[in-house]
Amino acid sequence: MNKDTEIKTCLTAVRFVGQPVFGQILKLIDKTTFIELVREKKSDYYYKSFGSWDHIVTMLFGILSRCDSMSETCEGIRALSGKMNHLGLKKAPAKSTAGDGLRRRDSSFFEALYYKLVDRYKGFLSDSRTYGLTFKELLIIDSSTIRLFSDILKGVGRNPKNDGKKKGGLKVHMLIDAVQSIAKFVRITEAKVHDKNFLKEIQVPPYSMLVFDKAYNYYLQFAKWTESKIYFVTRQKTNAVCQIIETIMEKDSQRWAFGVNKEETIEVTYKENKEEKRLKLRRIYYQDDKNRQYVFITNNFDITAEEVAFIYKRRWQIELPFKKIKQNFQLHYFYGENENAIRTQSAEGGWCTLIAQLLLTVLQKMANVKKAFSTVATLIRIHLISLLDVFELLRNIKRTYTKKAVDTLQPNLFPS
Repeated sequence: MNKDTEIKTCLTAVRFVGQPVFGQILKLIDKTTFIELVREKKSDYYYKSFGSWDHIVTMLFGILSRCDSMSETCEGIRALSGKMNHLGLKKAPAKSTAGDGLRRRDSSFFEALYYKLVDRYKGFLSDSRTYGLTFKELLIIDSSTIRLFSDILKGVGRNPKNDGKKKGGLKVHMLIDAVQSIAKFVRITEAKVHDKNFLKEIQVPPYSMLVFDKAYNYYLQFAKWTESKIYFVTRQKTNAVCQIIETIMEKDSQRWAFGVNKEETIEVTYKENKEEKRLKLRRIYYQDDKNRQYVFITNNFDITAEEVAFIYKRRWQIELPFKKIKQNFQLHYFYGENENAIRTQSAEGGWCTLIAQLLLTVLQKMANVKKAFSTVATLIRIHLISLLDVFELLRNIKRTYTKKAVDTLQPNLFPS
């Protein structure tokens, strides 16, 4: 029995009777793998009363219930009383203890845990909305900037006129698997770091297709990908300088309409080791059904021009993790004020928030329901500590609950 079959059998056969919904979600984290990771990262050294498991449970409780602070999170856990055994906790953490752990425990532990979970559940997270794509992998590159309340990480943009100083900020870069709809590679940097620097760190197999916006235009990296048989589709910047080599197809300018209207072969110049080099690309002019004009460039000369537009269109049709996180998790409050705490929790791209998003995505897929991710997140938040079967909760489509028949043999303690 392979790993995927084993997981599916386990999670469809067991009903978790008598456990809170939150406890059932935590069962998706393999405890053996977790313990091995704790030993590998030595994340429990110097922590006597707030271990790594206590830390992840505390963070996930706060994120899933949308608590505004560490104080609210710890008080909420304390109120669970008899249900804490199901969560693997001996006692509720004190606010000061949890705060110290958030500041000091290295965020790299939660990063490693996220990738372990991605590897464990990657077989479940296929997405039918990518039907029609012919590449080994379709990978979307995107980023989001988070403005912080103090100058912890360097912000981006000009200094404000009033206070004369930028606020701190961080930028979350993601490599998103369009088939699985999860982030396969994440890098959290200062907000001032340019998007194109993220491209240098990406490692993908040959014959993959990368899709990204024009902010990532970086011709030197495009050339390296071309040599490695890695393809991309992106939009060309309006001020891009290039030389037209050949016009393959062009409609009369008076008759431009929905679809591909022009296709060219172009050359762009870039520098490598102070030597100027040239890269040949395709440029495609496309008009959508709302008469909006797009100019795409790609290094793939085998697919049709219509497929190029189709691939870029898929970038917007697939529900990105950024969209899920922004709509369904708390974005306005941080549980700690130092850089490590923000990387651990962080509203849009911190490792614990990504873990919460991944677990709910797995839960949604295993329940085999058509409910939107936002509906699933809301149901989990409302019933987080309820003693309900989480799969039945997500699958239930009735608007009323059917009352069970009363056992007539049981004596009535309160006769009318």
